[in-house]
Order: sequence, then C-alpha cells, then structure tokens
Amino acid sequence: MIAERWAVTALRVFLVALFAVLVMLETLSLPGQYAYMAQQNPEEAYLRWPSTIVSAFWVVCVQVVIVATWKLLTLVRKDLIFTEASIKWVNVMVWAIAAAWVVLIGVFLWVGFNADDPGVIVLFFLFTSAVSVIGLVMVVMRALLKRATELRSDMEAVI
Repeated sequence: MIAERWAVTALRVFLVALFAVLVMLETLSLPGQYAYMAQQNPEEAYLRWPSTIVSAFWVVCVQVVIVATWKLLTLVRKDLIFTEASIKWVNVMVWAIAAAWVVLIGVFLWVGFNADDPGVIVLFFLFTSAVSVIGLVMVVMRALLKRATELRSDMEAVI
C-alpha cells in the first residue's frame, strides 16, 4: 500500500510537469517554430497555420489523456477504480487517442503523397504504428477494467 501511494504521488508529480511543458509547447514553442520556418522558407509558408493547428491538436489530445490519468489516479486513491466512473475516464482516453490517430492518418497520407524523402514516410509510419498500438492497448485495458468492475459488483452483491 505504501509503494502504491509513492507511485501515485510520483506519477502525479510527473504528470504536472509534463502538462506544464505541453502548455508551454502549444502556446509558445510550436507557433514560434512554425513562424520561424515560414520566414526561413517562404515557398512553404502556407503550411504554417495548418501545421500549428494540427500540432496543437495533438498536444491537446495528450493533455486530455493526462487529465484522465489524473482522474483515474484519484479513483485509485479512493479505492474506486473498479467503478463505472473509471470506465468513463478510460473512454475519454480512448477517444482522445482515436482523435489523434485519425488526424495522424490524414497527415500521414498527405505527407506520403507529397514527400520527396522516404525517411519522412517511414517516420510517420512509425508514429502511426505507435499511436495504433497505444490505442489498441487502451481498448484491451478498458475491456479488462469493465470485466473487473462487473466481477467486483457481482462479489459485492454476494457479500
């Protein structure tokens, strides 16, 4: 129990740090980077705003997953992880990952049809595969959580 408390506390510290870095990234770094790239390469300046919007959207998806993870950690602390509330937050995570994946597929297709370098295509294939694996693992974990929740409610009904 003590190890679980330390792990939850440590995870919360890192989630706060990650969230803060992501806020800085989406408000300062990404817009500044794409503005700089547009100045350095005027023939591709038309990509500035679409790239900024898509990148910020992906960051927001990660932030949604962080908030849902925080909520799940709260449920762990209260020993309510095997409840319908936890399934709701896991669903939020799955939908955020799915939204990021759909946009990533669109970007992957656009880059695939417009890229001169096969390395970029391989990189986007790697990103798409990684997000696919993460999303599918979350779907499996949601099914396991749902099963455990049903079993716990059945056990509580018997007791």
